[in-house]
Amino acid sequence: MADATTAQGRSNARTGRAGRGKTARAQLDYATILGVAGAFALIVAAMIIGGTPGAFVDLRGFLIVIAGTTMVTTISYSFREMLRALAIMGKAMIYQQRRPSDAAMHVLYLADVARKQGALALQNHERSFRRDPFLSRAMKLVIDGSPGEEVERVMMREAQTTLARHEKSAGILRRAGEVSPAMGLIGTLIGLIQMLGRLENPSTIGPAMAVALLTTFYGAVLAHMLFLPIANKLERNASNEATVNQIYAQGAASVARQENPRRLETYLNTLLPPAERVSYFD
Repeated sequence: MADATTAQGRSNARTGRAGRGKTARAQLDYATILGVAGAFALIVAAMIIGGTPGAFVDLRGFLIVIAGTTMVTTISYSFREMLRALAIMGKAMIYQQRRPSDAAMHVLYLADVARKQGALALQNHERSFRRDPFLSRAMKLVIDGSPGEEVERVMMREAQTTLARHEKSAGILRRAGEVSPAMGLIGTLIGLIQMLGRLENPSTIGPAMAVALLTTFYGAVLAHMLFLPIANKLERNASNEATVNQIYAQGAASVARQENPRRLETYLNTLLPPAERVSYFD
């Protein structure tokens, strides 16, 4: 009797942990913040140690590279897509962290509830998933009695649409990363042409040469220290979110089809890396 009570207690604790605290939570991405801030701090420190930080500031170079990169990138996209990309750059600093293994445990908890009490019983557990819009929509389809095939089709389509939207934003940043060094090269050519056209006046050679070199510097910094790294981070986050959404979609479809949750656990583990695979029932 004591062993049975202990086993039941462990089961209740397990389901309690799976049913609580598994929704998305906003948190600072310290790796991104530290990487960007640290990289720019090293550049500034090198300027200061050299004793001439003012020599690295040139308004013409900023106009050519920053404004030029923005305008040229806008040619390939719409204004709305550009604004969305800028907003998503900020979201790279504050990421809605959702671990796929936590998502799998949460879905298995909901599937176990539906198996024992029926799909309508999920209404009593709405608090555990209402903060996650994707999972909330999937569970509402299940509660409304939608067939499993329809739940899977609708939610997988939404997951693909979300992934495509995030990939487009990352693509905009990658495009900006390609354009900014090119704008830096254009600025270099402008500076060289101005310098060669005024060789009779030595006082103009220095400023023209500064524009020539600084635009290349600005373009390289923007591309390789800001645009491309953040694009990689957005792609990583999008891939993680796509895995979580697939887990939610497949879990909701399985519940709607009234499948055995153990079968769902086996399938979800095929979506997870070996080190993150879950064991809800064992």
